[in-house]
Amino acid sequence: MSAAVPLREDFTADDLRRLASCSRDAGQSRRLLALAQIYDGGTRTDAARIGVVGLQTVRDWVLAFNANGPAGLIDRKAPGHPPKLNQAQRQALAEIVESGPDPDRHGVVRWRRKDLAAWLYQRFRVSLDETTVGRELRRLGFAKMSARPQHYAQDPAALESFKKPLPAELMAIRARLPAGTRIELWWSDEARVGQKNTLTRLWARRGTRPRLPHDQRTQSAYIFGAICPEKGKGAALVMPWCNTSAMNAHLQEISSMVDPGAHAVLMLDGAGWHIAGDLVVPGNITLLPLPPRAPELNPVENVWQYLRDNWLGNRIFASYEEIVDQCCRAWNNLIERPWMIMSIGLRDWAYRL
Repeated sequence: MSAAVPLREDFTADDLRRLASCSRDAGQSRRLLALAQIYDGGTRTDAARIGVVGLQTVRDWVLAFNANGPAGLIDRKAPGHPPKLNQAQRQALAEIVESGPDPDRHGVVRWRRKDLAAWLYQRFRVSLDETTVGRELRRLGFAKMSARPQHYAQDPAALESFKKPLPAELMAIRARLPAGTRIELWWSDEARVGQKNTLTRLWARRGTRPRLPHDQRTQSAYIFGAICPEKGKGAALVMPWCNTSAMNAHLQEISSMVDPGAHAVLMLDGAGWHIAGDLVVPGNITLLPLPPRAPELNPVENVWQYLRDNWLGNRIFASYEEIVDQCCRAWNNLIERPWMIMSIGLRDWAYRL
C-alpha cells in the first residue's frame, strides 16, 4: 500500500473547522471537517468515516487541498464532452443561416434543422442530430421567426440614402420656418380592415392545429393612421375609401394634433392619394416621401400588426358599422398607451439631430 500523503503545514484543524462553519458549499464543509480529523492526529479511515467516502477519495481530497488549499475542495462543474463544432465551424454555420439557402444548389427554400445537419456533415464531416443543431442555433442567437415580405425590386441602397441625409433635410425644413419652431416627426399609413379578416398566432397545445372563424364576406373600411413616436401621440380617421378626399381629412386631423407652435414633418409612402395634385396640405405640415418599396422605414406598419394582434384579428364583423366601431376602439386603445406608441415607433436613425 502506498504511503499516506502528508497534509500541508500552513493550516490547523481549528482553521479548517472555522472555514467549514463559514462555507456555503456543503461538500466543501464536509471535506474540511474530514481533513481536520487528520490534523488532529486521526487516521485516514477516521476521515473517510466523517466524509462518508472511501480511502482513495480521502487521498484525492488531500492532493487537491495541498495543491489549491480550501478552494480545491469545492465541487466544480464537470467539463462534459468537448463540443463537436469549433469556433470556425460555428461561424460558418451562422453565415450560411444568415445568407439563406440557394434553392437550386441546396434544394430547399428555407433552412430546416435536418438540412443544416446535412450541410454540416457534407462540409465538415461532423454528425449532429437535429436537437443539437437547434441548440447550436440558439447559442448563436438565432430563433425561428415569421418572415416579413420584401418587394423583389427593393433597392437596399435607397433605404440608406434616405436615412443618412434625413438630418440635413430636417434642418433645411427648419430653416424655412420661423425661428424657434419645433419639429415633430410623424409617420402616416393606411390599413384595410374587413370581414375577410386576418388570423393571428396564438398559444395552443403541441401537436394540435387550432381553428378560428374566418369570414368570406368583403365589406371593409380603411384606417388612416399617423403617429408621432417622440410625443407618444397619434391621429386617425376610419374612412370607407382610400382616396384624396379621405387623405385631406386625415391631414386636417393630424394638423389638429400637432403641438401649438410646432411643425410636423410627415413621412409617408408614394401612394397616389399622398401625391395627388388636389391634395391640401395644412400650413403646419410638410410631407416627406419615403423611398419606394420600403415599408420597413414606416413604423406605422408595426402599429397595424399590433392592432391586429391585440384587437382586430380573429374577429367576425357583422356589418360595416361594426368594422368602424372596432377600428375606432382599437385605435383609441392605442392612443391610451403613449408608451406603446413610443416603443413601436421610435427609430434611432430618425432622431440623430
